[in-house]
Amino acid sequence: MIRLVTFDAFGTILAPRLPVYVQYSQTFAPYLGLLDPDALKSSFKIAFKQLQTEKPNYESGAEGWWGEVIKRTAIGAGADPQAVDKSLHEIVPKLMKRFSSREGYEVFHDSLPTLERLQALNIKSALISNSDSRMRLVLDDLSLAPHLSTVLISEEEGAEKPAKELFARACERVGVGLDEVVHVGDELDADYYGATKAGLQALLVRRPGPEGEEERKEEGEDLTGVNVVSGLLEVVDWVHQRNGGR
Repeated sequence: MIRLVTFDAFGTILAPRLPVYVQYSQTFAPYLGLLDPDALKSSFKIAFKQLQTEKPNYESGAEGWWGEVIKRTAIGAGADPQAVDKSLHEIVPKLMKRFSSREGYEVFHDSLPTLERLQALNIKSALISNSDSRMRLVLDDLSLAPHLSTVLISEEEGAEKPAKELFARACERVGVGLDEVVHVGDELDADYYGATKAGLQALLVRRPGPEGEEERKEEGEDLTGVNVVSGLLEVVDWVHQRNGGR
């Protein structure tokens, strides 16, 4: 019997309201002028991955961590380094605030219906996210928090997916066994294999069409044998069937 469904956040139940590089561009413009969108998109991905490697789990605090991502993104996209240094103290708080609410994020069309249907089946839901504590503000503003039995955020937990302890803690806090849980996320390594190696079952989200634009697809990834769903309502069906239609 499945008694708990744990969800990833970004790319699974919520997404940027506009692509991140577009929101960065809008915030940069008054200070740095218009930067090439393609350059910003590429620069952000590079800066984000660099900081994930150099300072995992928001070492030195979320604002300092993101401040460095923002700085590298702007300079990497061709902004004048001196102008960036001069304006960073204004740009960083604006972007931090923007990505703390519905101004920066929106829920996928199937997120709330899925949480509500699981609740109707007496199945609990939880969230496990490699994010900083602003995620709690986002969940509140998007009306997701009331539907979640517990929320685990990597900055607060001192660990990131695919660490086994994050999945185990979610189970402990809800009071269910590892074999009574399925984890749903869009990252093959952090979500799918992280969960299965921790002893949970897992479903990988691969949204088609416009809503799947920001989905994580690593070049050459092998999905052989991976349980894939194209949307969250399929999760409800999967759980219902797994529980014998009860």
